[in-house]
Amino acid sequence: MIDQEPFKNLEGSKSEGRLAGKYRHAWVEESFDFEMGAAPAPEKRNYLGTSITAKKIKIFLGVIVICLVVIYSRIFYLQIVKGSAYRLLAEGNRLRLRPIIAERGIIFDRFKTPLVENVPSFSLAIVPQDLPPAKEARQKIISQISQISGVAGDYIQEILKRYGSYSLESLVIKENLDYDSALKLYINSANLPGVLIEKGTKRHYLSGEKIAVGAPFSLAHVLGYLGKLNEKELAELHTRGYLPSDYLGKSGLEKEYEGVLRGKYGRKKIEVDTWGREQNVLAEEAPAPGQNLVLSIDLEAQNKLEDLIKEMLRRTGKKKAAGLVLNPQTGAVLAMVSWPTFNNNDFSGGISAVKYKQYLVNPDQPLFNRAIGGVYPSGSTVKLVIAAAALEEKIITKATTVLSTGGLDVGGHFFKDWKAGGHGATNVTKAIAWSVNTFFYYVGGGYEKFVGLGVDRLTKYMRAFNLAKVTGIDLPGEAEGFLPSRDWKEETKKERWYVGDTYNLSIGQGDLLVTPLQVAVWTSAVANGGKIIRPRLADKIIDPVSKKETFILPEIKNQNMVSAGNMEIVKQGMRECVTAGSCGLMQTLPFLTGGKTGTAQWSSKNPDHAWFTSFAPYSNPQVVVTILVEEGKEGSTVAMPIARDFLAWWGKKYLGH
Repeated sequence: MIDQEPFKNLEGSKSEGRLAGKYRHAWVEESFDFEMGAAPAPEKRNYLGTSITAKKIKIFLGVIVICLVVIYSRIFYLQIVKGSAYRLLAEGNRLRLRPIIAERGIIFDRFKTPLVENVPSFSLAIVPQDLPPAKEARQKIISQISQISGVAGDYIQEILKRYGSYSLESLVIKENLDYDSALKLYINSANLPGVLIEKGTKRHYLSGEKIAVGAPFSLAHVLGYLGKLNEKELAELHTRGYLPSDYLGKSGLEKEYEGVLRGKYGRKKIEVDTWGREQNVLAEEAPAPGQNLVLSIDLEAQNKLEDLIKEMLRRTGKKKAAGLVLNPQTGAVLAMVSWPTFNNNDFSGGISAVKYKQYLVNPDQPLFNRAIGGVYPSGSTVKLVIAAAALEEKIITKATTVLSTGGLDVGGHFFKDWKAGGHGATNVTKAIAWSVNTFFYYVGGGYEKFVGLGVDRLTKYMRAFNLAKVTGIDLPGEAEGFLPSRDWKEETKKERWYVGDTYNLSIGQGDLLVTPLQVAVWTSAVANGGKIIRPRLADKIIDPVSKKETFILPEIKNQNMVSAGNMEIVKQGMRECVTAGSCGLMQTLPFLTGGKTGTAQWSSKNPDHAWFTSFAPYSNPQVVVTILVEEGKEGSTVAMPIARDFLAWWGKKYLGH
């Protein structure tokens, strides 16, 4: 019979039962050593022993050692060699650096009236890194975003493809969401990994309902606008902190002072969940707002000049004009109008393709700033420079007279005066006052025994007065104009320079091209005694935090090219234009002023351009007013009334009469 107590002590003492001796496991041994039903014979009892040899143990331990070496080598490689990389990946899955947008600086007029503001805006954005990695899941998310936002799925895919290298940064899919739409999208975004509703600001250029005096549309060319970074700009500026969703100054002061106005973005390090949603803020660096820009622009003066130009264009049926008001002592621009203009709010936050095309195909080019970029024959306005050069080179004196009989006949070519029969005996002040072509033919190109300046000296002085050079105004898009020369004609036209070319140059015709700003600058030189001063729009920069003010000082580009005495004679000629010449309309003003008319021929089929440039008051000039009306015909009848009416307003406001 089988023993029913398999763990009873079979041999040994009680101490052996306490594991001091051998302990037989009968239930194990006997299961192998007895036939069914028979008790095992005592002599055949076997005891459990060790059957593994020392050699096998060594082999087994060797295998274990090798495995441990492999395991620890892999651990070393992953944690030590590749540890930093994997730690970054791990952190990247749960940590994000999110920008904190800096407020762009505000632009003010000279009296601190704001011309722009930053208004809150909402945008729908995607962080590619937080989208599902699986293609089908990702496509599902994109389809949901498309349905909610109304943005085509193909467009979203294009954005993701285009900016694939910026996977950790938010890519804006739709801008300028209204509050209700933003709230709806925010609620739905809780179930859309990688989708964000971002709060930012949009640039708004103030209109009449925002400020009492009203912001003229013509300030659009001065202020400019912001636009989305293109791929090339982003590649260049990304290292400087610009983001795919950023806007950049594209024109006007917004572009010129981008580095001043932009500010410095802050950053916050956040922990996100698997959906890319912010959980905790781990660290934060506050943004630095952009600096504010105070202009020399007088908003009321800008508004007045715009109104006067628009009214004259309406009365005459013309469409294009430019006007400038400068302080001749400092170069400060008080008003700048280019017409037609545009609404820069159309560009704020992104312009539609349809709207942009409308601007581009408009034959009147409303996006073009004629005041600084338009080039035109100067007409008789350049006679101020010619007179100054002739006096300085002692070609003439104040007393030198030339007999004007209606023009000059040179080699069978007749160079006419504008007045049939001429103006009789003419000195330099009369020549300026009545814009006598014959006089300037003489002093420019000479005639018979009278030796004129000649083309080389003419061009020398013209360059000294800043012709064929940018003035350096703090606006992008300024044109140089063009000054023909002997070498240019020989190289370009393969023709020699003739005296007739010099005659045309001496009266502002031929190939000579200037901008309205250049005319205003050399008129300022007459008014201030001979200094070419760089025109500027910015007066000072203000730090919004420290309130520190940095003034932008006047910059003299050239001076002493003509003596003060000779410049005074030219100035007297401009005064005589008012008292006894073609500028008689200016006599209605209650203060003394000087002026110069100009009529620029540029086409055999189209009307002439109308010029007028002036300064006031005569004894201590504080403003220069320069007007151009494209195809306006006569400067005295179209351009001069605009300047006269503006000066009447200005004198009443700032001179008390």
